[in-house]
Amino acid sequence: MTLTAPGQASDTEESVDALTIGRRIRQLRTDRGMTLEELATAVDRAPSQLSMIENGRREPKLTLLQTIARTLGTTLDALLESEPLDERSTLEIALERAMKGQTFQALGIPSFRIGKGVPTEALRAMLALQGEIERLRDERAATPEEARRANVALRRLMRTQDNYFPELEEHARSILTAVDHPGGPLTQRTASDIAAHLGFTLHYVPDLPQTTRSVADIKNGRLYLSSRLASKGDPRTAVLQALSSRILGHTEPTSYAEFLRQRVETNYLTGALLIPEDHAVPFLLEAKGRRAVSIEDLRDAYSVSYETAAHRFTNLATVHLGIPVHFLKVHESGTITKAYENDDVNFPTDRLGSIEGQMCCRKWTSRVVFDEDDHFNPYYQYTDTGNGTYWCTARVELSSEGAHSVSVGVRFDDTKWFLGRDTPHRGVSKHSVEVCCRRAPADLEASWREYAWPNVRTPRTLLATLPTGAFPGVDTTDVYEFLEAHAPRG
Repeated sequence: MTLTAPGQASDTEESVDALTIGRRIRQLRTDRGMTLEELATAVDRAPSQLSMIENGRREPKLTLLQTIARTLGTTLDALLESEPLDERSTLEIALERAMKGQTFQALGIPSFRIGKGVPTEALRAMLALQGEIERLRDERAATPEEARRANVALRRLMRTQDNYFPELEEHARSILTAVDHPGGPLTQRTASDIAAHLGFTLHYVPDLPQTTRSVADIKNGRLYLSSRLASKGDPRTAVLQALSSRILGHTEPTSYAEFLRQRVETNYLTGALLIPEDHAVPFLLEAKGRRAVSIEDLRDAYSVSYETAAHRFTNLATVHLGIPVHFLKVHESGTITKAYENDDVNFPTDRLGSIEGQMCCRKWTSRVVFDEDDHFNPYYQYTDTGNGTYWCTARVELSSEGAHSVSVGVRFDDTKWFLGRDTPHRGVSKHSVEVCCRRAPADLEASWREYAWPNVRTPRTLLATLPTGAFPGVDTTDVYEFLEAHAPRG
C-alpha cells in the first residue's frame, strides 16, 4: 500500500477520475446522437484530442469541461456526478482499470483499445476471467510459509499485549450483563440466552456438514449445531464460538492473516464468556494470596476443559497477577501445535520465527508427561535451560488427532505462587539448541542414518498445503446445500 500526502491524490485515483469523466462524456454524446467530430467542432477542439479525453488518457481542464457540458445540454455537476453509468460504460471502465492493474501486467497481457466493435459479452468474459485469476492467486498465496508468517505476526502482537485484549473483555462483559449472568460457571441455558439476545435460535441436527463445528443462518436467525456431540465435548463452547463471530462483527476474511486473527479473537471471547474476568480475577488473586494458584482449580471452578482454563490463565496472569507465563500444546508425536510465551522461555523456532510445527524437546515437561502412567493427576516438573529454570504443570488430553499435552509454565522465581512447586521432578533441556535432542547422538546417527526410513506421524494439518477458500478447510458447497435444505419455508 502506497501512502500519499494529505490532500494529494495518487496517480491511480487521478486516472480513474479522468476515465470516469471521459466515459460520461461519451455516454451523453451518444445519447444525443452526436458524433465525435461534431462535438469536437462544437467545442473547438481536434477530434483526436476529444477522443483521448473520452478514453481517459487526458484529463480535461475545467474550462473545457464547462464548454462540453453546455454543448451537451447539461451541467458541469452532471459530468462529475457519481451516479452509475450505463452497463457498457461501466464494463469498459472496469476493464480499462483491470488492464492497468497488477494481474494483467504480471501476466504480460498488453493493454488494448476497447472499440465499439468489442462485444459487451466479451467484456463480461474478460472481467470474469480476470476476477477468477485474482481469486486463484489469492488462494495460492496462502501457502504454509504465508500462514506461518501470519501466525508469527499474531503471536508477536499477543506477546506485546501480554495476551490480554481489553476490548474483547469488554465485549464479554457487555454480553454477560445483557443476559444477567451472576458470575461463576456459564450454564447451557445462559448460552442459549446469549443466542436469543443476539437474535438466534439454536437447532441441533444430525447432518451438520463434516467440515464445520456450527453453521449460522444469518438470514433466518438460526444457529445449527451437531446433535452428535462427543460425550466429552462441551456443548457451550460450540454455541459461544459460533456466536462470538457475530458479536465481533466478523466478515468474510480476505486473507489467511485475517482468518487467523478472527479465529484467535473467537477463541479469546469464548474463553472470556466461560471464565468472566470480573469473577475470575478475584478468584485467582485469592489463590495467589494463599500461594495456591492451580490450573486444575480454575478448570473445576468454571466447569471447562483443562485447555480452556490454561488458555484463559495466560490472558489474565500477567496483567492481573504480575506473572509472565508460557503455554504449550504438544501432539504425542512431539510436534508443537500451539504456543504462547512472554517469559523469555526461548522455544525452538523455524527461520521465520514460528514455534508451531517445531519438535518439542524430549526432556521438556510437555513431552515427559506422555511417559507418566498417572494421567488423573497433574504432572509438575522443573527444567533447567540455558535461559534459566522453568517450572511447568501439564496434562494429557485426547483429541480427534490423537493425544496432546497441555502445559503452563513460569520462571523459577514465580513458582512460589503455585501448587505443585514441591515436585521432585527435574530435567535439563537446551530446547532452543538443535544438538539438545532434535539431532540424534553422533554414534546412533552413524549407525542408522543410511538404514532407517520412518513413516511420519506428525498431524497432517501441519504438513498439508493450507486449504483454500475464504474459510480454509470448509466445503462451502456442502454448507450452502445444508442451509438450503434446512431453511424455513414460506
